[in-house]
Amino acid sequence: MTQFWVGGYGADMGGDATGIGLLEGDEGREPTTLAYRGAVADAASPSWLARHPSHDVVYAALEGAGHVRAYRRSGERTLTPIGRFVEAGAAVCHLAVAPNGAYLIASCYGDGRIVRIGLDAAGGLLAPSISDAATDPYSPDSPDAGDFTGGVQLTEQLALFRQFEADAAAEATAESDLLSAAMASAGFAEPAWEAAGRAAGAAEAAESVAEPEPAASTRTSHAHAAAFLADGRIATTDLGFDLVRIWRVSTSSGALLLDHEIVLPFGVGPRHMVVHPSGHLHVLTEYSGEVFTLAAGADGRWGIVSATPVSPAVQVGVDFAAGLSRSRDGATLYAGVRGSNTIAALRVRGAGEIVEPFALAESGVDWPRHHLVHDGALLVAGQRSNDISVLDLDERTGAPRGIRHRAQAPAPTSILLA
Repeated sequence: MTQFWVGGYGADMGGDATGIGLLEGDEGREPTTLAYRGAVADAASPSWLARHPSHDVVYAALEGAGHVRAYRRSGERTLTPIGRFVEAGAAVCHLAVAPNGAYLIASCYGDGRIVRIGLDAAGGLLAPSISDAATDPYSPDSPDAGDFTGGVQLTEQLALFRQFEADAAAEATAESDLLSAAMASAGFAEPAWEAAGRAAGAAEAAESVAEPEPAASTRTSHAHAAAFLADGRIATTDLGFDLVRIWRVSTSSGALLLDHEIVLPFGVGPRHMVVHPSGHLHVLTEYSGEVFTLAAGADGRWGIVSATPVSPAVQVGVDFAAGLSRSRDGATLYAGVRGSNTIAALRVRGAGEIVEPFALAESGVDWPRHHLVHDGALLVAGQRSNDISVLDLDERTGAPRGIRHRAQAPAPTSILLA
């Protein structure tokens, strides 16, 4: 029997979940037998779940309450709370547990907090420690205004990115036109849907390049995720301030100390990320629908090495990217896109620094909040459709091939292998 813990939104977040749920299916036949068995632990909106690396302990971000709580498996289908909850911050939405199991990092969307919570020898929660707050690098009052990683002026960096986007859009249009002309000369008629898609993509690319920047004065810090890097440091995203922040751990107190920050283009909204086996960090942006790939330089400072849209079909302002995952070997990335309710597949090449979109598929759910790669399939949590879909993945290319199965689940927002 294969089992998954399911987090979801409860009444305090506008959903119907009553706690941490259980999804299970027959061994070897999960794609067609997965079923939701109901709540196995009381919890108010456990919107994100994470596990301890060595104990059978699950941590839940109780988003509406701003709390984090630990649960120990006490039976085949039961989770029991360990101790009391720990206060993290407003709208805590993500948890990442250190590989050595000594602590976890909680990211809080509502107030931008990055919180380190120690873990005892049994996996229980200890006292929280709030890390330094972020400041908006685009604010005129910021001491770092106009500065960028490596000393490059921020305006110059933005101009470079805008030029890169414009060049890429022009190149894609030219290639598409050549292909269309070649098809016509060979006597093949271009399908209407493909022509319409090319036109829409070209218009969207032109619009995104010319899109005015929103006012910096209205921005608010929104911490959203954390990831542990191969060198022992920690990366966190701030969706509101367009930042990826790199932290190191104090050898004396264990507190997080800010090492440096990477400023992304204005308004892209870095949300979720995964670490590639090569050590590169892939960051998904919610608002611009892109994957930014980061790498550490010889001096240890991280910077942007590439950026690519998750799909030419994604529409800025209409679609909102949510979760990012990767295949076991790191050859494929999967990005969930809310709005069009699709899953974009991207191929990773080179030493992990080259990312290229190559497939887009229906997710089978409404508002794909989170997804999980498991045993040749992709499980997708549909927050608004109250279900979880199972998509087959092509064994050779990794592309999503179609919707194999659906299971009802109340407002699912997180899926974790049990």
